[in-house]
Amino acid sequence: MNNSNTTAIEKVLYTAHTRTTGGREGKAQSNDGRLDILLSPPGTSGTGTNPEQLFAAGWSACYIGALGLAAKKLGAALPADTLVDAAVDLGTTDGAYFLQARLSVHLPGMAPELAQQLVDLAHQTCPYSKAIKGNINVTTNII
Repeated sequence: MNNSNTTAIEKVLYTAHTRTTGGREGKAQSNDGRLDILLSPPGTSGTGTNPEQLFAAGWSACYIGALGLAAKKLGAALPADTLVDAAVDLGTTDGAYFLQARLSVHLPGMAPELAQQLVDLAHQTCPYSKAIKGNINVTTNII
């Protein structure tokens, strides 16, 4: 699928390669062997993780990096104990599947106005935030 409204990458920095078998009840592995996980459907007693957890973990990790870039841009120090709690919901509307998400951003000791500036800039920088912009409902809370 090629979307003419997307921005082409000029310089690829990294390419992740994975192979998944069995879908939500399968296994996912990376070509370098660093990722080797079992998958289970959400809400089941299976021993594996699920795509929603993986998406939440990847997005929140990337988002913290984007907060760091935003802090540098604004000449601020990102608190060492910064953390992002990501909640990704899988649900249905009229029988169709959708995602929605909430990011709770913890910036201990930071002035609320500066924290809001960092969050706004992070959404403009984070590739995950850009990828889902306008595609799923996202709520961001500064804690």
